[in-house]
Amino acid sequence: MTSLSPILKQATPVVVDHALGSWIYGTDGREYLDFTTGIGVTSTGHCHPKVVAAAREQVGKIIHAQYTTVMHKPLLELTEKLGDVLPTGLDSVFYANSGSEAVEAAIRLARMATGRPNIVVFQGGFHGRTVAAASLTTAGTKFSAGYSPLMAGVHMSAFPYAYRYGWDEATAVEFALQELDYLLKTRTAPNDTAAFLIEPALGDGGYLPTPPAFMEGLRERADLHGIKLIFDEVQAGVGRTGKFWGHQYSTATPDIIITAKGIASGFPISAIAASTETMSKAWPGSQGGTYGGNAVSAAAGVATLGVVEEEGLVENSRVRGLQLQAGLKAIQSRFPVIGNVRGLGLMQGIEFTTPKGTPDVATAAAVQQATTDQDLLTLTCGPEGNVVRLIPALVVTESEIEAGLQRFEAAVGAVVGAVPATAGV
Repeated sequence: MTSLSPILKQATPVVVDHALGSWIYGTDGREYLDFTTGIGVTSTGHCHPKVVAAAREQVGKIIHAQYTTVMHKPLLELTEKLGDVLPTGLDSVFYANSGSEAVEAAIRLARMATGRPNIVVFQGGFHGRTVAAASLTTAGTKFSAGYSPLMAGVHMSAFPYAYRYGWDEATAVEFALQELDYLLKTRTAPNDTAAFLIEPALGDGGYLPTPPAFMEGLRERADLHGIKLIFDEVQAGVGRTGKFWGHQYSTATPDIIITAKGIASGFPISAIAASTETMSKAWPGSQGGTYGGNAVSAAAGVATLGVVEEEGLVENSRVRGLQLQAGLKAIQSRFPVIGNVRGLGLMQGIEFTTPKGTPDVATAAAVQQATTDQDLLTLTCGPEGNVVRLIPALVVTESEIEAGLQRFEAAVGAVVGAVPATAGV
């Protein structure tokens, strides 16, 4: 009997029968509140009727029209709609299938545009599992171990992880920028450095928002040295953080932006965008791919962007995110095992720590499993695996957030015991 690879481990035991909005209906007859959304992919919720209709209509017209052979209307429409939300000056787009592919396209473009070999990444970043993307990933050794030799020319600098260092954010930012300056003096000279690559909010690295001052410090150094600044918005983009792009909490703007995940509500498509001037410096033949910019995925992307705008989902993400974080901090006050709650919009992380402040991996894992028992689906992340992440759909309602908080608190209580009588209110 053939089976899936034994290395593929499901975070939950759920087998899906069907799903709608924020809910997954299992073959076991149970209804699960989904705060995983396919790792931040089903942005408009499961099976949004407008996305379903667009995909169904496109399937009946043409499924695959390889876009360097023949052009198709959905991709032209998607490109036009992206133009309405892309940062100013980023007016040229290349499409691929996955976040990893888009990351590799972005660093290839940066190297070709600058004529420089090196890429600087930041501690805790996740950029994918393919060779180049894994080489750029520092969210955990599991993404690159056993895969050597990795791509050369990658240098890692510190990320301002204030909670880990026990500092305030300003101190962490100052330290991380000093470390970057030191790296540019000791490991990769500015005129050898093609790009800085960073997530506006770390994904697998622990759901850590990147401080605006750090993003702005990167922009200053990129401008000073002619280095391309690449924002990996694969997980943080398309309204996830309460702004359309995660980097919009700062004044920094990218030279190249990467998007995927939530852009098509679950259909595989990714993209990079840059200025026409920068994109034109890519070498002939360096961009392409059989399935990139698939017609059905592009149609779903057009519908997704339409729904995000029409239903005010970016603002909903902001408001519901504030509700979610406030509720989580209230839970934190009742359970000391929760060391830190952080996030932006509907991208919230709960870090579990021991009384000594060290990562409490066992409790985080147990809570994540216990949430399933409460009919709430969650995931873990972070290099140690001690962060539970909550990623509701952008369509999530006030009552669904409240239900999710109640179920999450019940799961924590089931793992660590009753709330102490002296707990905060």
